[in-house]
Amino acid sequence: MPRRKRPTIKDIAAETGLSPAAVSYALRGLQVPPETQQRVREAADRLGYEANPVARALASGRTGMIGVLCSSLEDLWQQKFATTLGRSFLAADRNALFMDSAADPEREVLLTKNLLDQRVDALVTIPVDPTSRHWAHATEHTMLVAIGDPLPGAPTAAEVVFDNALGVTHALNTLADAGHRDVLVLTPGPRLLRQRPAEKIVEDVARDLGMDLRVVACPNDLTEAAETARGALAEPPRPTAVFCLTDSMAYGVYEAARDLGLAIPADLSVLGYDDHPVSRLLTPALSTYRWDVQAVVDAVVQRVLKAVDENRRSRRKLIAPEPKVRGSVAAPRRRPRRR
Repeated sequence: MPRRKRPTIKDIAAETGLSPAAVSYALRGLQVPPETQQRVREAADRLGYEANPVARALASGRTGMIGVLCSSLEDLWQQKFATTLGRSFLAADRNALFMDSAADPEREVLLTKNLLDQRVDALVTIPVDPTSRHWAHATEHTMLVAIGDPLPGAPTAAEVVFDNALGVTHALNTLADAGHRDVLVLTPGPRLLRQRPAEKIVEDVARDLGMDLRVVACPNDLTEAAETARGALAEPPRPTAVFCLTDSMAYGVYEAARDLGLAIPADLSVLGYDDHPVSRLLTPALSTYRWDVQAVVDAVVQRVLKAVDENRRSRRKLIAPEPKVRGSVAAPRRRPRRR
């Protein structure tokens, strides 16, 4: 039985009386009126036309793929972000290719190269190491959009930056106002290679407040976060409060406090930084800061499409946190030292 010939753009052109170029534009939603686009799509459906992604990529120089490099998908906030972003890109007729740096700067460099080898139209990243020189190299091959922290050494197409100065300052002042001076800060990563922007802000604000601060790198995985927290809390002098730069790490602190017989917040105050839905279910509910996932996703998708479709750069978008005051912060049992 002879194989049925696959319909082509020329067949749609013959069906509609348009030129092949006009049909091509209409199928991509470009340069032709909406009614013409609708007429072309209806003809394509009647003929059983399916776009050939390889041919389209060769013709347009685009793959329709957006690379997304997350710093750690063990972080529950990033999981929610990735899910929402993937759906939003799909609604915009783009496919997202996700990779996980696992909080490892060397892995981040390798996966960036892998995504560039896939010829992604744009690379969206939550960077592990914002100061790495490989970001400048990436911009020579694709549009780069940074989330969370800016990339000072790279000419990015756009940056959707978290206002860590506002969030960290509010968080440490909240603990200071409650009477805490010995504070443990858990920051993402299996190890600290260099100071990231949020960590520098933490140390600067703590110095101004007269706090004794200890910064410890901590995984987002619950078991490993609990193990890290247990070790840090066992070292004298025990802190009276823990500020976690992700809620995922705060869950590990809750487990560690239980294992050590510490009551939250009577013996240990805990403050998070994501407002993941699970945080409301803890006992006591976790005080934290909400970073609006949908607002971040909308800003990213808008800027990626502008960069890819119009070759235009966007101004930096600053996302502010919303404090969520719950029951995990109280005054310390012992009297704080004087400044």
